[in-house]
Amino acid sequence: MPLTVLHVAPHPDDEALGAPATLLGLRRAGHRVVNLACSLGRPEQHGRRRAEVEEACRRLGFELVVHDRPGDEGALAETVRAFGADLVIGPSAYDGHPSHESVGRALRDGLASDGAPPLWTWGLWASLRAPTLYVPYDEDVLEAARHGLRAHAGELARNDLEALLRARGVVGRVQGAEQVFGFGTGARPGPYAEVLEEALWVDGGWWPGVAREPDLARPV
Repeated sequence: MPLTVLHVAPHPDDEALGAPATLLGLRRAGHRVVNLACSLGRPEQHGRRRAEVEEACRRLGFELVVHDRPGDEGALAETVRAFGADLVIGPSAYDGHPSHESVGRALRDGLASDGAPPLWTWGLWASLRAPTLYVPYDEDVLEAARHGLRAHAGELARNDLEALLRARGVVGRVQGAEQVFGFGTGARPGPYAEVLEEALWVDGGWWPGVAREPDLARPV
């Protein structure tokens, strides 16, 4: 049965940088992927950044919802809960970027109740503490993610985010299997990989999921 996957992006462009291969894999497996953009940046940037994230989501095949209430963790948590997603994906609460961490905390705290969907978190500016999910991908998926990222022309003018996208895929392949499955495991096939951390709400607390390479057709 197709699931609804909610990706919570602190900024426009995070849908193409945080865990794009995982999101594309879920979409290609037939699931509905919705990107919730939490902020459009400074007021003078709103028009550009909205246009860019709309085009990026069109290219990636994601639906788009714009929240744009930065700093209001309570409102964000309420929006996420009300969405009723089967799986929520977003930044780690320890990602090293203030806005990413704020959103990560809102996800962790806002979903903390019985019946919460699984929470998969990614790390962009800092490493995950205990990754449990290893998602390999190929050049075709990297190119699809790059095509989405290129919609964010204003952000690409600021920094070489395309190089970051590819580099994270290489690092994920080299380090990911050992981080997820244990040191000494060695690399798995494929040119690139993403690693994420799964948290499940069980008996009044968040618990790590089982270390695995998830079947994106049946992710939960």
